[in-house]
Amino acid sequence: MTTRSTVLITGASTGIGATYADRFARRGHDLVLVARDKARLEALAVRLRDETGAAVDILAADLTQPGDLAAVEARLRDDARIDTLVNNAGAALSGPFIDQSTDSIARLIALNTTAPARLASAIAPRLARAGTGAIVNIGSVVGLAPEFGMSVYGATKAFVLFLSQGLSVELAPKGVYVQAVLPAGTRTEIWERAGIDASAMPDLMEVGALVDAALVGFDRREPVTIPPLHDASHWAALDAARLGLVGDLRQAHVAERYRPAA
Repeated sequence: MTTRSTVLITGASTGIGATYADRFARRGHDLVLVARDKARLEALAVRLRDETGAAVDILAADLTQPGDLAAVEARLRDDARIDTLVNNAGAALSGPFIDQSTDSIARLIALNTTAPARLASAIAPRLARAGTGAIVNIGSVVGLAPEFGMSVYGATKAFVLFLSQGLSVELAPKGVYVQAVLPAGTRTEIWERAGIDASAMPDLMEVGALVDAALVGFDRREPVTIPPLHDASHWAALDAARLGLVGDLRQAHVAERYRPAA
């Protein structure tokens, strides 16, 4: 009997996470759905079981809480059926940095950076030993360049991109695929939770379109997938410029422009 692969998705109760759950279930995968809202998770699980026949487990967890995070980590380490992790849970924080509370910044960093790094750490050794599997990290185009009012949020998403690229370098040779997905504005509840009126933003991408595009990149095994980027050569040029800059570093010598005047 062939064991069906299982996908664990965080932030799965709504929006991008719930849509990933729908798409993977329809592809024949079983699911472990993680989010804070247990009632929403249960409703989604019932629908997906009825519509797709998938086995769907739910794990209610607040990933900013160490105990809840540890429970998800344990599931990833111990459940050999899970071969794909979708690190989707996240939050936004907008407005000037000096107006944001230290506690709100800490919560954002815990959810957007600490949680995905720890969850990837929990599953990666097992996937590497098996020589198969995937880790999908949901970032943002905001992580590509600083933007007013998005300093900390953008920094967390830059972390997600860097982490994904680094993990890809390490894990791809071991058979593990790592994908960073960089949405732009997408029509989800993240805006409302951040105190932003999404109805005033007509150009947001629909969630289904975003996830379907991300899965095209997933099937192609792209390391970085940017659904709203219409000219892919721009990403290629940016990545090439980064590599060129790194290649020009000569760490034993200070650049001429920084040498003290004679």
